[in-house]
Amino acid sequence: MNPLRARCGWVGAIGVLSSVMLFILTGCASLASDQTAQAAPSVSAASLPSEDDDWSQLKAQMRIDLNRYNSREITRTSIATPPAASAQSRDREFNQRAQALFAPLSRMPLRLPVVGVRSSNLDDSWHAPRDGGSRVHKGIDIFAPKGTEVVAVVDGVISFIGDQKLGGHCIWLTTENGASFYYAHLDRWAAGLYEGMEVQAGDLIGYVGNTGNAKYTPSHLHFAINENDEMVNPYPLLTHAAPTLHAKVHTTLSGGPVSTR
Repeated sequence: MNPLRARCGWVGAIGVLSSVMLFILTGCASLASDQTAQAAPSVSAASLPSEDDDWSQLKAQMRIDLNRYNSREITRTSIATPPAASAQSRDREFNQRAQALFAPLSRMPLRLPVVGVRSSNLDDSWHAPRDGGSRVHKGIDIFAPKGTEVVAVVDGVISFIGDQKLGGHCIWLTTENGASFYYAHLDRWAAGLYEGMEVQAGDLIGYVGNTGNAKYTPSHLHFAINENDEMVNPYPLLTHAAPTLHAKVHTTLSGGPVSTR
């Protein structure tokens, strides 16, 4: 065998073997890189369940804290059943509610409705029998000479002027909080007075008389108060009212009604 030819054959075989080994190594490297690239998304996707687990743990902790707070509040709050109210306590509660109901009227500063009359001159005739006991008196009578000036006891609006069978010449004075004051048996109304007219405490609105069913009695003013659609006794309120020494008279000028003394 020719030595030179044998050597060339071995060299060719070694070259072929080297090419095969290089191809195998290159393919393995490419396969490893592809597998790594495919595995990367699976790692990031695996992080999502852990975030959900964190949120579930947070909700569970919040629930535990809420239950602990509720338990503490229940322990702190007394659950004892209140005792049944006695008759005396119920009466006391009723009186308190009644006082609260009429508190705005009680705090309202009133003037005595008849000029020159003082609280010591008043007589409490509330619910006194009338017409042989067939009805009761729902107001008080303030006696004064015929023609004595009658004034508004508070600031308000003249809501009614007219004649009634029993009351004769009458006036209703209504305030913004709903209380109304009734003047009856007037001899006449003040000049220029009209329904809807705004008046102030102390303004002249009429004169004492004996009209209506009082024509056979001494001249007097029948004065009554309506609060929350109920007639109430005006006597306790007028005992604390300020006396009226002079009436303010409205005179109508070109610029409108003004008040003068």
